[in-house]
Amino acid sequence: MAPSAPTISNDRARRIALGAQGFREKRAAGRVDRRHLRRVLDRIGLLQLDSVNVACRAHYMPLFSRLGPYRRELIDQYAYDDGALFEYWGHEASLLRIEHRPLFGHRMAGEPHWKSLARMRRENPGYCDWVLEEVRERGALSIGDIADPGDRTGPWWGLGKGKLALEYLFVTGQVVAATRKNFTRFYDIPERVFPPEVLARPMLEREPAQRQLLMLGARFHGIGTAEDIADYYRIRMPEARPLLAQLVAAGELEQVEVKGWSKPAFLHPEADMPRAVPGRALLAPFDPLVWYRERVHRIFDFHYRIEIYVPEPKRVYGYYVLPFLLDGHLVARVDVKSDRDRGVLMVKGSFSESGADRAHVGRELGAELTTMAEWLGLTAGIEIHDNGDLAPFVTAG
Repeated sequence: MAPSAPTISNDRARRIALGAQGFREKRAAGRVDRRHLRRVLDRIGLLQLDSVNVACRAHYMPLFSRLGPYRRELIDQYAYDDGALFEYWGHEASLLRIEHRPLFGHRMAGEPHWKSLARMRRENPGYCDWVLEEVRERGALSIGDIADPGDRTGPWWGLGKGKLALEYLFVTGQVVAATRKNFTRFYDIPERVFPPEVLARPMLEREPAQRQLLMLGARFHGIGTAEDIADYYRIRMPEARPLLAQLVAAGELEQVEVKGWSKPAFLHPEADMPRAVPGRALLAPFDPLVWYRERVHRIFDFHYRIEIYVPEPKRVYGYYVLPFLLDGHLVARVDVKSDRDRGVLMVKGSFSESGADRAHVGRELGAELTTMAEWLGLTAGIEIHDNGDLAPFVTAG
């Protein structure tokens, strides 16, 4: 009879998750440099990209949450000038560590799952080859540089054939992101972007690559269900389940039970188990700690949904809501917006979680919002709107 899996408390699982994501470490005391970026990327593996710029670009926030204020252009230099990161579909569109590029070769070799890409290729035979030749001949190009980009078919994701062709070439690895300017991606061929030693690294076959991606997901989570771990790099569950079972059988992961969790959990052998996780942080909606909403609810008892695409009258908390982490717990959330013309960080709504000490949370949140405003160059400070039970308690730090 197989021995039963060890059981741990949800409180311990929460602290393991926070430790794995780098929240047990103190923020940088002085000027943040590339060493600090590497330290955070060692903990989280990637930065999810998103075009919404209400407060700031999403990929800048996870480093601020863990390091405190830093020069945002440092990430762009680290990624595109130093070549330490590359863009690809990791957890959605992401900046990933360049040493992990061989783990995505099997995705580049397969057919993209987007129906719009397949339809564009079917309806415009030879067009992708023509766009690729444009990039080869003319260098790093944005969609605006393509001679025949086609027309958009609608708002949001109604992309023209030129953008779809570039995305097809990008997903299949025939072009890569050379840089971004004002968040616009510029595409080029890999040989002009990556050094020879990067291109020489052999791409892994699908199964060994998936195994490594699952191990990375487990390490960055510390502990998680199969769904948690597979979601980190968006691996489908029919593939993830047997591979996780193999990793447990090989002793690379430990299967455990967490009180209150309905499914088994997997513990990474290098997971930190801190006794406490002091400190505070505002989290972007696309921070790895909170991007899988079911996990957030299970670990933190925090119901979190992004309401960007919800009509304004139906929103509960606001358009761009950041959870607030304080001493290891998610204790509040704030709807924020950068008013760059006035130099103000607008706090359009502030809401505490049940049982929170609102006076204490309000002081800590106000201090963190003030730090965030300074980091973003919003020199007029923060503006608290009278919306939410926490609003009367939020004071500038």
